[in-house]
Amino acid sequence: MVRYTLVALMLSSAAHAADGKEDTCKYQGQVIKAIQEARLERVKAKDLEEYLLANEPTWPENYNAAILHFAPVVYGAKKRDLKKIDLGAQVEQQCLDNWDQIQEMQKSASN
Repeated sequence: MVRYTLVALMLSSAAHAADGKEDTCKYQGQVIKAIQEARLERVKAKDLEEYLLANEPTWPENYNAAILHFAPVVYGAKKRDLKKIDLGAQVEQQCLDNWDQIQEMQKSASN
């Protein structure tokens, strides 16, 4: 399931690369973890963004755009699978591990 987030990582990393690798990946992990928690708390997908923003997230405001990229991945997963993993930690690590590849994909896409 986490492999499917590479595209979302690429999309949401483009606007946030100026924050640096560690911060960008940390914030993306925070966003997806919040989405995972909301899903497990039975927040409906249509109410997700409003719900997350009402809870005053700790990530910078420009990362709110990542919600739309990550939500389909989390809401497409089975709840029983989401209960077994820390999706935020996995996405953060995947982002760190694939940072160079993501940057190359972004350069190729912009040319």
